Amino acid sequence: MQNGKLRLGFIGCGGIMHGHIKRSLDTGEVSVVAMVDPDPTRIAKMVEKFPELKDVPVFPDYKEALDKVPMDGVQIASPHTVHFEQAMAAMDHGCHCLIEKPMVCTTPDAKTLIAKADEKKRVVVLSYQRHYQPQYRYIKQVVDSGQLGDVTFVAALQCQNWKRGVAGTWRHDPALSGGGQLNDSGSHLIDIILWTTSLEPKEVSAYIDNCGVPVDINSALSMRFVNGAQGTVSVVGDAPVWWEDFTIWGTKGVLFNRNGHLQQCLEGGKMEEPTQMPEGSDPDRNFINAILRGEKVWAPPICGLRTIQLTEAAWKSADACGPCQVASL
Repeated sequence: MQNGKLRLGFIGCGGIMHGHIKRSLDTGEVSVVAMVDPDPTRIAKMVEKFPELKDVPVFPDYKEALDKVPMDGVQIASPHTVHFEQAMAAMDHGCHCLIEKPMVCTTPDAKTLIAKADEKKRVVVLSYQRHYQPQYRYIKQVVDSGQLGDVTFVAALQCQNWKRGVAGTWRHDPALSGGGQLNDSGSHLIDIILWTTSLEPKEVSAYIDNCGVPVDINSALSMRFVNGAQGTVSVVGDAPVWWEDFTIWGTKGVLFNRNGHLQQCLEGGKMEEPTQMPEGSDPDRNFINAILRGEKVWAPPICGLRTIQLTEAAWKSADACGPCQVASL
């Protein structure tokens, strides 16, 4: 702590970190004590947006920052394949961690990171913002309460102009991204299915099209779950428009979330829009409250493990042109 505030370092100062820093500063409970990025122009843009950060120490390498600056926690928004090493090093320096999605890029790394957090008794929050949005919290409440009955089918669709939008960046480099659209914003889709339903995947069949680039762009997944439920995930990374659909069918009803417009049809067959929504939040506030006040972590690292397990199984299925078993937790 410094002057009663959490000392946070920010690793990876690209565009998405601007939101994290703003939300953290807005709490009034954070001091930014280090910014890390190998590209000085990204640091300059951050200081231009937040002039109060002009005297914050900056580093091209996270190891130097961790060695030289005392910190209570870090936020990590770097290329995906370095999340693991950065989070592990941060926890070895006593830091709590907020990690952008995907948490890591392999199942063994996910298990090792979770073990490290348990060993060091560190808070780890994933930046899966849907966990904090009222609509998805409502969906989870309805499923958990049993109002939907037993979940029998889930379907999710995501369309983005991802291929062209990130062309020429590290996201098209497998060595840095660890994968394409399925492992990037598609990670949100897989996570929210597993989080809201608590379903355990058993088997996945996947068809993937790289659309002429080194990483996956369009992905079609068909899944079976341990309880017998079925599901589909469609990730379209070469679309002219942004769109997202999410639907859960149960033995007593169905929930439709169409581009943020939530409707439900429960017992009685009447379609309606829910009016009583849970309170919303965001990963940054949850991270700070979890450290300072012991608040429940709403996007814990187990979600990162479950997501990468299913993602890796989908990649293997696509490579093998056949179904692939998903490892159990």
